[in-house]
Amino acid sequence: MRPERWIFLAGAPHQRATHVIAGLCAAVALALVLLGAGMRGGELRDDLIALASRLSARPVLTADAAVPPAVGLHPVGVNTFLEQEVESEKRRKTLALVRAAGFGAIRQQFPWMEIEPDQKGVYWDARWQHSTWAKYDEIVALAEEYGLDVLARLDTTPAWARPGNPSPSAPPADVTDYGDFVATFVQRYAGRIRYIQLWNEPNLASEWGDQPVDPQAFAALLAEGYRRAKAADPDVVVVAPALAPTVEDSPWAQSELRYLDALYAAGAGGSFDILAVQAYGLRDGPDDRRLDPERVNFSRPLLVRELMVRHGDAHKPVWATELGWNALPDGFAGPAVYGRVTEAQQARYTVRALERIREEWPWLQRSFIWYLKRADDQRRDEAWYYFRLLEPDFTPLPVFTALQEYLRGRGAPVSR
Repeated sequence: MRPERWIFLAGAPHQRATHVIAGLCAAVALALVLLGAGMRGGELRDDLIALASRLSARPVLTADAAVPPAVGLHPVGVNTFLEQEVESEKRRKTLALVRAAGFGAIRQQFPWMEIEPDQKGVYWDARWQHSTWAKYDEIVALAEEYGLDVLARLDTTPAWARPGNPSPSAPPADVTDYGDFVATFVQRYAGRIRYIQLWNEPNLASEWGDQPVDPQAFAALLAEGYRRAKAADPDVVVVAPALAPTVEDSPWAQSELRYLDALYAAGAGGSFDILAVQAYGLRDGPDDRRLDPERVNFSRPLLVRELMVRHGDAHKPVWATELGWNALPDGFAGPAVYGRVTEAQQARYTVRALERIREEWPWLQRSFIWYLKRADDQRRDEAWYYFRLLEPDFTPLPVFTALQEYLRGRGAPVSR
């Protein structure tokens, strides 16, 4: 078995085919120009881009054979907001639907600021007079009952640990406070929660206390969390935070490629077992194979994988901790900041994305769809709401039905 693999997204690179390919690309480009603006929301446009990009894309070194097979790992999960459900029965109904749909895992936030809210080492809700662990203990028990893996996202800083910064997304003033929380969490759920994710999208100021992003400072936070997690339970698997895919390069948002490079330079490669990506299609379909640091599309995880290989991390798998398309209604008042597809397209594109991962990216071993449902519709005026699979009252969207048919049918992915 070869130790590495070159993926030729454009097919066999025979030099004699150069002029033919160039001609085809020119023809497709002309078609795009002619169909362009009026076809923006249509699948014909995306099909043409898929064809042109397949013909012209460059090879990518992904070192597929370096990643051990994930035997027994269910490859598809879904993001949940179970902590926002007030009623226990709704949490149960949610996880029953997750299991019945064929998902094998959930990605669930366990907010530090809610679990250790008022004082270091005190896990008590003074207002309601109960343990702050109670709700989360119930979530873990329900996940076990329904046979679902949990990827626990550990972030948001309590006010006492971030003096002077009002934002819950701010890093703690002392990284050992975060390390203590991580250790406490891992000890509490040892043998029950195997996977933890330390923070989320720190390459955005909005996820870093509304202050300039700082990969060196985050590398120190990640190292502390990793060290304390492994000391508490050597079998826990640490997933690095997915970095937000962005082409911006400012103090407020930094390209995930540049940020990840800086993390490696700061020695963060030794502080995670699995790298995470966010796999969004935005304005294009799942077979858009254009690769460009200045473009965000579904193929962008290939650039992250290429960077990993370059830094000697080819042996580590990748998880997509968020994946999806935004079915923003035509009458939505705000801008389509996450792109816009129809609900029918959202369903087809999401299933096709999972198929492409299964067929082409063996190093990407688990994907979490973004997201299942919200507890209510209070944020319906925000564009990101329309990634949902279910309405708050559990009414399924076409994407949920399509995923259920895919995961439970012949097309369901199998564990590698």
